[in-house]
Amino acid sequence: MSLSNLFRRKPTSTILKQGGDGEHSGLNKVLNVKDLTFFGIAAIIGGGTFSAIGNACFSGGPGVILLYVICAIACGFTAMCYAEFASRVPVSGSAYTYAYVSFGEVFAWIIGWALLMEYSIGNIYIAFSWSGYFTNLLEGFHIHLPEWLTINYKSAHAAFLESKAGEGLLAWQNAPTIGSLKIIFDLPAVVINILITYLVYKGTKESKNFSNAMVYIKLAIIVLVIIVGAFYIDIDNWTPFMPNGFGGVMAGVSAVFFAYIGFDAVSTLAEESENPQRDLPRGMIYSLIICTVIYIVLALVITGMVKYDLLGVSDPLAEIFALKGVKWMLFIVSIAAVVAMTSVMLVFQMGQPRIWMTMSRDGLMPKKFAEIHPKHKTPGFATIITGLVVGIPIFFTDENFVLDFTSIGTLFAFVLVCGGVLMLSPQSEEELVVRATKGKFRIPYINAKLLFPVLVIFCAGLVHYLFPTYFSSSFDFSEGKMATNLPLVVFFLLSIVMSFITLFKNLSLIPLLGLISCCYLLTGMAVSNWKWFGVWLLIGLVFYFAYGFKNSKLNKR
Repeated sequence: MSLSNLFRRKPTSTILKQGGDGEHSGLNKVLNVKDLTFFGIAAIIGGGTFSAIGNACFSGGPGVILLYVICAIACGFTAMCYAEFASRVPVSGSAYTYAYVSFGEVFAWIIGWALLMEYSIGNIYIAFSWSGYFTNLLEGFHIHLPEWLTINYKSAHAAFLESKAGEGLLAWQNAPTIGSLKIIFDLPAVVINILITYLVYKGTKESKNFSNAMVYIKLAIIVLVIIVGAFYIDIDNWTPFMPNGFGGVMAGVSAVFFAYIGFDAVSTLAEESENPQRDLPRGMIYSLIICTVIYIVLALVITGMVKYDLLGVSDPLAEIFALKGVKWMLFIVSIAAVVAMTSVMLVFQMGQPRIWMTMSRDGLMPKKFAEIHPKHKTPGFATIITGLVVGIPIFFTDENFVLDFTSIGTLFAFVLVCGGVLMLSPQSEEELVVRATKGKFRIPYINAKLLFPVLVIFCAGLVHYLFPTYFSSSFDFSEGKMATNLPLVVFFLLSIVMSFITLFKNLSLIPLLGLISCCYLLTGMAVSNWKWFGVWLLIGLVFYFAYGFKNSKLNKR
């Protein structure tokens, strides 16, 4: 095995013949810019709004809006990098395909494997959150499901071991048994996964219509939540602004970033877009801007309604109205949450099969994954497998694990996408004129040669001025702080190295800022997240060397 073969790149001409030219794809091209924007909103506003935002506010207080802004900036730069790739390489596959063009095969495989984690495993978290709100909604109609059918086995077992009163302990005590095995599983989570898988299998047009309708509903309800909540704001609740310091704000990075990861799912729908080179970039950027404004306003409202330390719950929007005694809003919030998280599951469940389909075309996955259903024009087999990958773990995992696991995988993919744009060969003036004439997106080129080092120095000085102990604490490697501070030290060194590189290379500023900002967000991940992510990557590399490397289409050239 030649080491150079690990980094063999896929020619853009070959990629375009697989679907980017609009003639070789078996998928229906039915999506316009409005549909793509709505798919982005559908994917972004969901679990992050109705569940994860509570933990983020609990950790960072009102200051969590700074983290939303940081994440939005990082995602904004990254979205522009995605848009650049989507304009040059308008095919399904998202960051996987982009990495294949820029970095080579082994990195493409790693990204594809990480995206499996983002879409499929991320949907497990959404399914659990959906179940909680749906169960509350049923309770409003006086329909009660047994506790052992509304909680996952792992959470119930943990409640039993801790003798913690509540749903988990009741589920463990009342669950039926087969031999010594207790029958405990989250039935609503399982059912919604089956229904979403069926809808995605059925067709893109059907999924589009369903998604658009849900986006209208949830946006209307979120606006209502903001308007009603504004009347209950007590500005004293915004003090202190950062009760746990900036470290507390950054501790919510997994929860906050999870809210944003949906925008890249739009890029997996390239071959079903009417004009992907024009509409995909617009869909991603429009949805990101709209959702960022909503998140910041919503975070200010909920931290203004109640003290931040009351928000560490799985259903924060329901909790704030319950504490304020606005009972009629509880029912509306439950409906909005069910609708919002259904739409997120729909988009994620559409994204993963299309990545598998693209990997299968390249020979890195079995051929069966690339099959297009003759009637529904969807990757049928890959869709069913995605449903199983989401559905089976629902029986033996919990939401906290998959939240952190998904965020780190997504950030890793974003880093490589931004780095990939930096490595792309610059296009000729003639090509740029053609792209501009046809309305195709391109990142404005800003030479980072002097700007980036100046920005690094300015930001370092600003941080030192605002937080005098930040750098001294970051370089403190005393007992117990080594694991926490090492990622920050690596980030500082990376910033310095990239500053020197820009002095000798005419790098583009926007993708460089995307790379650096995503790397900074990675410093907020816990050591345990990195360990699990490393294990996941190791499993993926074993599969690649056992199957993908020798079956790659590039291996047969």
